[in-house]
Amino acid sequence: MFEREQQVVEEKIKTYCSVNDIPLAELKWMPIPFSGEWGISTSFFATAAAEAKAGKSKGLPVPARAQEMAEAVLAALGVQSGISHGEAVKGYLNLYFSTAEYARRVVDTVLTDGEKFGAGHPKNERVMVEYAQPNTHHSFHIGHYRNTILGEALARIVQFAGFETIRASYPGDLGLGVITVLWAYNKFYRGQEPSDIHERGQWLLKIYAEATNLLSEKENQTPEEKAQREAYEAERREMYRKWDAGDPAVRQLWLETREWSMEELRDILAMMDVNIDVWFYESEVDEPSKKIVDELIARGIADDERPSGPVIVKIDEKLGLTKEKYRVAVILRSDGTSLYLTKDLALARDKFEKFQADRSVYVVDNRQSLHFQQAFKILELWGFKQAEKCYHLAYGFVSLPEGAMSARRGRVVLFKEVYDEAIQRVLTVIAEKNPCMPESERQGVAKKIGMGALAYSMLSVDNNKDMVFDINEALSFDGRTGPYIQNAIVRANSILRKSKVEGQMSSSMFDYALATHEIELIEQMSRFPGVVQQAANEYRPLLVATYVYDLANAFHSFYHAVPVLQAENETIVAARLRLVAAARQALTNALRLLAINAPEVM
Repeated sequence: MFEREQQVVEEKIKTYCSVNDIPLAELKWMPIPFSGEWGISTSFFATAAAEAKAGKSKGLPVPARAQEMAEAVLAALGVQSGISHGEAVKGYLNLYFSTAEYARRVVDTVLTDGEKFGAGHPKNERVMVEYAQPNTHHSFHIGHYRNTILGEALARIVQFAGFETIRASYPGDLGLGVITVLWAYNKFYRGQEPSDIHERGQWLLKIYAEATNLLSEKENQTPEEKAQREAYEAERREMYRKWDAGDPAVRQLWLETREWSMEELRDILAMMDVNIDVWFYESEVDEPSKKIVDELIARGIADDERPSGPVIVKIDEKLGLTKEKYRVAVILRSDGTSLYLTKDLALARDKFEKFQADRSVYVVDNRQSLHFQQAFKILELWGFKQAEKCYHLAYGFVSLPEGAMSARRGRVVLFKEVYDEAIQRVLTVIAEKNPCMPESERQGVAKKIGMGALAYSMLSVDNNKDMVFDINEALSFDGRTGPYIQNAIVRANSILRKSKVEGQMSSSMFDYALATHEIELIEQMSRFPGVVQQAANEYRPLLVATYVYDLANAFHSFYHAVPVLQAENETIVAARLRLVAAARQALTNALRLLAINAPEVM
């Protein structure tokens, strides 16, 4: 909010240090939480340490020298526009702003910047975020939803922070699971598929569970049952062989049924307001990946142990590590077939060469942590400088109050079913709590509340942790939930509608004794740009999810404790109305980064 003043101060500090032959370290400013006034602070410890290292410290200990510098710099600054006063404390330079001026600037900045409040400056780096990639021939379940909402929130955050962002999806469309569905569909269900895209996707998942059961060994099987299972297994293997050989009929069946899965996926992504820029299919990088193996062998990065063994990369040895860390990675089986790792190398090359990605983020569950550590190190050995900026955004499993999910057993919670139930529950609440809401508005409001509840329930949990999804908790209007945060915006809307001055408010002064709840609200809003940058740099959507709850909580407290339209005079009414409008904007911007929209009313 006081960037210009901060820059002027920095230039004066640099001039002072240059004149006095002091090796100035990078100045890192931190906000000073409100304690009568707001301010910013920077330390001179790093500068004092650098001076001591250069043999120029005059014999003073680093803490004492840092304090001496802070005092000298403060004296050299003199009176600065926009700064009420300063102090040198224990090696820190603290600069304070007029409370009324700080409050005015925060509110004015939020309202002037509008939808761009909190956005960062262009970073001149391109980030590709890979997510929303369930295997085909299944149906989109609540675990896939966690992956997708996590990836979409991250993509929005890094884009808002100033990075050029590409959204990518890498559906798994080959392998034994896919062939299992193809075999069972062709043998038992061909031509029976439902017409509805969601029913059809769910139907494929049921076929997969049934086929897995038919092909699984069981105790106490009769000889006839065992023979039947073996015959089925032989048929499945034969279909796999035909697919691998490029049999036209099998390939056509595969593409047709794959499209059923993709239709359902695209429709769910549209419901979530997710727009994928680039689609990679696992099948498309299978053959190119095998050529990469040949290149890695030729360059001495990989060792070929065929036919008796696979092609491997001794990562620790190639990196010169004496202790085991990344282990030995297999990148091609002895029979010449590829693995996930092989294909991820080909995918990465496409990302770097075709799409010029400077950073690549993989949103994949935490079982694959070693896999990605190995992939990134092989990319480094291969010579890609982007390898150091590859990142695995791992996440834990989603389970239900009644236990874990399993696609093979057919025990999963499908996203569409959860979504439909959430909408229906919200509609029931609307009918009870707000029966005057027009029927024409109810569905739209219910969708925003339902989707907001689902998204926030996923994003408010540390991505590294497993989570139990409870729809009752997610839809609560109290506590750390999406509806609670959305309701803060609804309350702000109500105040502004009643004021009848929205859109006509001009800059207002806050030169009165601010209430504690006003101070907290202003404090929270001022933090948003910093939270965005930190969340983008650390790839942590949780930071934004936590922030927006804290902001909503501050607004709810303000709403209950501080009169706005009934304030003691028109000046305070005007200032508080702008504060309400600014809070609504900051809440809206933060929720938008989490792919959540708030309704006008509830």
